[in-house]
Amino acid sequence: MMKEAYVEALGNITDKSGFYEITQCSDGYYTSGKDGVKWILSTGDGKVEFICLENRTLAYVKSGMGYPAYYPVLPVREEKPVKAVLMDLDGTTVKSEEFWIWIIEKTIQSLLGNRQFQLENCDIPYVSGHSVSEHLQYCIQKYCPNKKIEEARAYYFQHTNEEMKEIMEGRGRKDAFTPTEGVKDFLLELKQRQIKIGLVTSGLYEKAYPEILSAFKSMQMGEPTDFFDCIITAGFPLQKGKAGTMGELEAKPHPWLYAETATVGLGIPFTERNHVVGIEDSGAGVCAIRLGGFSTIGIAGGNIESSGTRGVCNHYCHNFEEIIKII
Repeated sequence: MMKEAYVEALGNITDKSGFYEITQCSDGYYTSGKDGVKWILSTGDGKVEFICLENRTLAYVKSGMGYPAYYPVLPVREEKPVKAVLMDLDGTTVKSEEFWIWIIEKTIQSLLGNRQFQLENCDIPYVSGHSVSEHLQYCIQKYCPNKKIEEARAYYFQHTNEEMKEIMEGRGRKDAFTPTEGVKDFLLELKQRQIKIGLVTSGLYEKAYPEILSAFKSMQMGEPTDFFDCIITAGFPLQKGKAGTMGELEAKPHPWLYAETATVGLGIPFTERNHVVGIEDSGAGVCAIRLGGFSTIGIAGGNIESSGTRGVCNHYCHNFEEIIKII
């Protein structure tokens, strides 16, 4: 664990941040104590490494698919009035993480030919919050290294399509998608204040949109597309005979989904990003918001604590009542 220190653009880091110190960046490019590097910090789950220099900080976002990236860590200020709120879907707006982890589990069962297979508790930070391919790649490396990601994706979408069809026809898991406690009042309060709302998910459209529809139906709030000012998903899955998008490689903790929601979807330029706040329950999500340059509010109930990413949050709240007071 990291002792208390000040990191440029991140602020004060304490023993509650979840970070730990490493001597060298994973790609070997930066070493602590050399070339102006003061120290290097890693999030608890090892997904993001921060290279702390004298006057700036870089974030190295690792990739389970072999395409890491460096980003500047931008200083964040909270300026009123808040013009927009960016909200995560799974775990923040809708409780669905258990369902999607179950789908991952079913996928690995199919790969192994073992219906008794179960994920371990220590796997949870790595099978939620990231892209489908990264979740599957993690499981393959740990449980079945002789299998291919293409085979895993085929099983994943087979199980997803079967289960979503059952849910939409009223026969599936009744506890799959439920609105997060307090989210309806929170959303309506934002609308009353005329604050723009963007919904952001690393989930692919065909799995994400039925969640939103299900939650809005249970809250009696009409069509999500009529309510939200912008909805950004990771796009459509690449499958044989179909066109897909690059959402599998640019998903959280990369900042692009949040940056696109704010700048393209809501029309808020980069220069006004300090009037935007983002809300997330996952470690990958809070990193994505912060690397986008937005004030970051972590909400309890997800894997922020277990993934060791609390240090990227400007605020950490337990419910939406606490969050609305900040906004």
